[in-house]
Amino acid sequence: MRVMMRLRLGGGGFRAQGAAGAAAKQSDLGKQPFMEQLDQGPAEPAASSAPAMLDPRHSERLLKKVSMLMHEAVHMRNSSLPNATLRQLREDYLKLNMDYRQRALILLGTQFGVDRERVKGLIQHYMSLNPVDSTAESSGEKLSDSGSEAAHFRTERDLRAALVPLSSRLFEQMNGQVGGLKFLVDLRADLKTTLHTKNLPSLRALDSDLQGLFATWLSPACLELHRLTWNDPACLLEKIVTYEAVHPITNLYDLKRRLGIGRRCFGYFHPAMPGEPLVFIEVALTKGIESSVQKVLFGEPPCDETEATTALFYGITSTQPGLKGIELGNFLIKRVVHLLRQEMPGVQTFATLSPIPGFMHWLLAKLATQCKLIEESKDQSEIHKLREDLLRPDEEIKLEACRDGKNSKGAVGFLYDILSSDRHEWASSEKLVEALRPPLLRLCARYILQEKKRGAALDPVTNFHVRNGASVEQLNWMGDTSRKGLDASAGLMVNYRYRLEDIEANNQAYLNRRVIAASPAVLGLLQQPGSDSLQGKL
Repeated sequence: MRVMMRLRLGGGGFRAQGAAGAAAKQSDLGKQPFMEQLDQGPAEPAASSAPAMLDPRHSERLLKKVSMLMHEAVHMRNSSLPNATLRQLREDYLKLNMDYRQRALILLGTQFGVDRERVKGLIQHYMSLNPVDSTAESSGEKLSDSGSEAAHFRTERDLRAALVPLSSRLFEQMNGQVGGLKFLVDLRADLKTTLHTKNLPSLRALDSDLQGLFATWLSPACLELHRLTWNDPACLLEKIVTYEAVHPITNLYDLKRRLGIGRRCFGYFHPAMPGEPLVFIEVALTKGIESSVQKVLFGEPPCDETEATTALFYGITSTQPGLKGIELGNFLIKRVVHLLRQEMPGVQTFATLSPIPGFMHWLLAKLATQCKLIEESKDQSEIHKLREDLLRPDEEIKLEACRDGKNSKGAVGFLYDILSSDRHEWASSEKLVEALRPPLLRLCARYILQEKKRGAALDPVTNFHVRNGASVEQLNWMGDTSRKGLDASAGLMVNYRYRLEDIEANNQAYLNRRVIAASPAVLGLLQQPGSDSLQGKL
């Protein structure tokens, strides 16, 4: 008989514990906090967290040993066999605190790079070779037997090999060992942290090399798709709770609901990192495109799966900081879409319910600039010339009607004051909610569709989905009324829709012309009263 287990809070997360009297305490589980401070983002794996400060002399000796082991590993002759050197290198590196790990990474980037003298010599040799008649080669004519062509190919091969840094050889050998891939992922997380304070060219090159290797090693063909259920091991469910950063899991029943009827959770796994999800996505099966994440998470019971017409992706989480920049989420979404179409033919609509994490940061910066301009400029003509019309006249009138007599900053200043308050009193005022809705919806549409950085959408979530071929379907007023949602986007959320027949066209339009596909309803938010449609102008 299967032993009943329950999950309880303990230490840094929750663990499985057999309990004969668990049923008697079951009623108290929903009242207890399941995990505190999960909204601060995914925790890094325990293996990559640096130990406390060691004795400096011991740390110096350990750092020298790590450097020596790197040299041994790079120059080992038989890399196909398990090697104690690589295992010892992993163990000793993980004993270092973060300061010494950073020093080890700098050593790796500076002392294990490309042999530039050899590269220089090969280039000089290549330039001294007799030129090959490329016209004869392309036309299929017989080339001379002087050996010039063979010398060119041989030197090009040697040059390619010489341009591979020694660190890449170390990474490839480490990847062949048990636990090696996970170690390298955590090592790149340390490298990312180091780059924040020591933005050295050698470290940037090291990061680029690792990213390129991960893109090859973690291609979709190498990954396993797994549906996560309540019957999965407790250690795996613990990681899902710990890593979930979009909508933190609050208690045991919240987790069970997300894995139960009318819900799906899928993750990508790699055989070299068993039990460690690289990215996972949460899906709600609904009768239409939902506009409120609170309804999805805590509202009425899920609908009957046989009646569902829509698969709503309401959370996608990358779990490994060391895999930043590796495109796994886009492949996961497309894979899940095709899987659900096969399993549930009645589900024909695929959409997201996504946060807008950068909207308030962008808007408050705009409002602050306008307020400062009004305060410091005495010349009205100068104000008119530099002023950005964030509010339309009718919107200003409605906001002015909500102002009390103490506020003399005008509509823009009033808007800045109420939105910058961390108490969010406006969200509980029916009059303010009604006055804020038109301008915030319009400004949010502008932020998503028109604000760019180096040609790409300024909002990172928008950039992710439109690059993946989705279109902006609708903006949802008060779609996330949690404190996190009000802080990030004034409660606004957005639905991105994946129409399978348009994915390729949307992707190419965005990559080639930076055009973001959007529904007429969203485009209409940007229209001036009485103007023509904006379709095709974004």
